[in-house]
Amino acid sequence: MSKMLIIYDSKTGNTEKMASAIAKGVKKVKGIEVEVKKADRTNLTDLIEANGIIMGSPTYYGQMSAKLKKLIDKSVDVHGKLIGKVGAAFTSSGGIASGAETTLLSILKAMLVHGMIIEGRSETEHYGAAAIGAPNKDELESCNDLGERAAKLVTRLASLTE
Repeated sequence: MSKMLIIYDSKTGNTEKMASAIAKGVKKVKGIEVEVKKADRTNLTDLIEANGIIMGSPTYYGQMSAKLKKLIDKSVDVHGKLIGKVGAAFTSSGGIASGAETTLLSILKAMLVHGMIIEGRSETEHYGAAAIGAPNKDELESCNDLGERAAKLVTRLASLTE
């Protein structure tokens, strides 16, 4: 069975709500186990054991939170061990044009450095799921969709190696 790991940081609960909605999307895909963990409770073994990793953070000055960045900085110790894993990102921000896209890109850049395969989207929200403040119904549906799409990609990639 493949495993998806959803890692998040949340101060107000908005990003945590998004993480839960992403997990619901992952659960729609058979053969995938999902675990949701706070960034400061995630260790490097968790990253290695997952087939897919979705990271989320509030937007702080157009960047991810210090707690998520600390985990990513520690991940240098497992460099080369995340190659080929599926990656995706999500964020909550305080308003329009307040840095959500740059936050998503900062997370995705770290995943690319690790050699991960990024789940993007051609229609809208190309870089990942985003919400302004408390996520509304449409934003939670986008999170759900991100989880399902990433889980399906993990399943497709796993079928190629069997």
